[in-house]
Amino acid sequence: MTTLNNWVTVCSDADLVANSGVCALVEDQQIALFKIKSANYEQVFAVSNWDPIGKANVLYRGLLGSVADCTVIVSPLYKQRYSLETGVCLDDQEVKLKVYPVRIEQNQVQLQLVE
Repeated sequence: MTTLNNWVTVCSDADLVANSGVCALVEDQQIALFKIKSANYEQVFAVSNWDPIGKANVLYRGLLGSVADCTVIVSPLYKQRYSLETGVCLDDQEVKLKVYPVRIEQNQVQLQLVE
């Protein structure tokens, strides 16, 4: 793992699975990474892997979906839906995941750790 101008290289783009999640350990934090891909669209999201309602590191195993214009991850435990863009739980808006800025540079997945 390397750091460049506050961006941390986490893995190769090839390590991500299209329309699924993977988990990465970054500075003792479990991060769930998701690559959403269709014929003309590709985006990568990074959120905390910790499910605050289920109290377990499981979100990378959740189901991807959409609600209106919102791309969501559905917790594999109690099925709460979290926005991958904002981290807000659609089923309990007082609950929120930590969201990380993520980008792909030279086929490397990079993210910024936030406090």
